[in-house]
Amino acid sequence: MQEELFTSGRHIPNIDPSLQIWHWPIALYLFLGGLAAGILFFAALFYVLGKEKEYPAAVKIASIVPPIALSLGLLALVYDLTHPLYTWQLYTTFRIESPMSWGAWVLMIVTPLSFLWTFSYYRESYSKIESKLNLFKRFKFLKTFEQFIKTNRIYIAYALIPLSIILGVYTGILLSAFNARPLWNNAILGPLFLTSGLSTGAAAIILISKSVEERHMFGKIDLGLIIIELALIVHMIMGYYAGSQVQLEAMDLLVGGEFTLMFFGFVVLLGLLVPAILESIELLGYKVPVIVPALLVILGGLIFRFVMIEAGQLTRYLY
Repeated sequence: MQEELFTSGRHIPNIDPSLQIWHWPIALYLFLGGLAAGILFFAALFYVLGKEKEYPAAVKIASIVPPIALSLGLLALVYDLTHPLYTWQLYTTFRIESPMSWGAWVLMIVTPLSFLWTFSYYRESYSKIESKLNLFKRFKFLKTFEQFIKTNRIYIAYALIPLSIILGVYTGILLSAFNARPLWNNAILGPLFLTSGLSTGAAAIILISKSVEERHMFGKIDLGLIIIELALIVHMIMGYYAGSQVQLEAMDLLVGGEFTLMFFGFVVLLGLLVPAILESIELLGYKVPVIVPALLVILGGLIFRFVMIEAGQLTRYLY
């Protein structure tokens, strides 16, 4: 008979509590927030640069996506809350050291601004819808309000540029602030989620645009963002491998673990490398269906959030 001496039971699977309270609504919320941030950033930036006529999809038409995405994301967030009726209490105080407080207040500002931005282009971009609804004939004050928004549109654009960047970074910082979860406790998540959000925003504009020049331009932008995102992912992985034992164990979930196929197969390969190759081919002058790389980028961005949320909750400190 062989004797074994146990000095601790910490190595036994599931002996320590694990965080399993964030599910698909949070991943969806982070994805939609990043997508909205990306589209709003490009809309405001190209408006400030005076490129409104050159890139109409980015500035005008795609602007309908952010208010819908933010509304759905907030609904998913409230749905996931244990006490949704107390959500209003997030707005009774502001805690500068809390990423969640920053996110709540930024969303409270960005969401109405996104509606105002869309409204300012409503009659111009969606004239067919207005001809059926006749909202401006029914409600006379809308013309005055529309003119006021158009007059001050430049100030909304100036506000949206930094706010959209903060919103995109926040979706990653929300995770990296969890010091007890080794996979999330990485400063690279903020810029990585921002870059991913900008990339999915550019991909959405490519899908919506009917202009060859505009799709070509945002294909270049998206290709650059994909390269940056790949570099950040490599930096993130190298940082984990240079870390402590718990970070090495956390990395095992993505490299050789249960999330390897999802992370490297769907996120890195199909969501980044394949779109980068297709967009490069398209930029070289060959005909490539733009819908394919754009959809792959958006799908990869969504799966990336699901992987980070699910895998991160399985990691913990034992030392």
